[in-house]
Amino acid sequence: MSDDLLRTHDGLQLHVRAEGPDDAPVTVVLAHCWVSDHDSWRYQVRDLHARYGHDLRIVTYDHRGHGQSDPTTREAATIANLGRDLGAVIDACAPHGPLVLAGHSIGGMTIMELALQRPELFRERVGGVCFVATSGGSLRSVTLGLPDAGPWVKDKIPYVLAFRSRTLSRKQRLRAPVIESLVVRRFLFGDTMRLRDHMLLVEGLVNVPGTTMTGFFEDLMEHERHGHLDQALAGIPTLVLVGERDLLTPPAHARALTNAIPGARLITSPGAGHMLPLERDRHVSDMLESLIDPLLEQVAEPAPDER
Repeated sequence: MSDDLLRTHDGLQLHVRAEGPDDAPVTVVLAHCWVSDHDSWRYQVRDLHARYGHDLRIVTYDHRGHGQSDPTTREAATIANLGRDLGAVIDACAPHGPLVLAGHSIGGMTIMELALQRPELFRERVGGVCFVATSGGSLRSVTLGLPDAGPWVKDKIPYVLAFRSRTLSRKQRLRAPVIESLVVRRFLFGDTMRLRDHMLLVEGLVNVPGTTMTGFFEDLMEHERHGHLDQALAGIPTLVLVGERDLLTPPAHARALTNAIPGARLITSPGAGHMLPLERDRHVSDMLESLIDPLLEQVAEPAPDER
């Protein structure tokens, strides 16, 4: 396992973690959700490493403005820049061979953006895509399960958290994360929540700068990719996973995304919320394995002249 710093096109440093050999036959790249970090994929990294060992390279990283990566300005906190960053991570850590890409929430939107920016990468190397609790657009319509006050609450939460980030130290917020804990419990999980997973997300909300909160939120509200995905992902095995009780990217958004991608398969997890990689960790790992296994079988087949 190696931890590296990668410089982006606009001079930021991204924290990147790679497990498995450089020449592994297949690489899976995992893009995390908004206001979290690479560790939100902890269970999938564990499961994939246990199953495949050195046959798989696993790349996780912290988005700009998240985790151990550099902070970003409000203006540069865009999904377009996340797409460029993901492309740079792939170029540096997995420049050759088949790829499986998985993105949770804004991580899924990052993959959509990369597909528009670099369609040749998807045509030539991407052998599977897994969208986890994400959306192709129309996020202004999300009500957080509160039909009357939902849009107002949704629009205020990032700015309240950003205000706390500007006016209180991290130590103060970690000592009394009242708002952060309420947001995590009320809006992010369904019927299952481990305490350690709750704290992982509370720490994520505490640790990200205010510009990460407000800049990405404003760009998320403009995100619209449904009309661009049919050609970009045509012919690529694609899974769309959603929790039945997801309040941030509800099942209706998953259905719309699935309908926008030819051949995509929708899988709904009963009782789950937005944090599928944590709530339904083994299920998400199983879905990733269903994309990885065919690629490993393909690269293991002998060439025609060797048979």
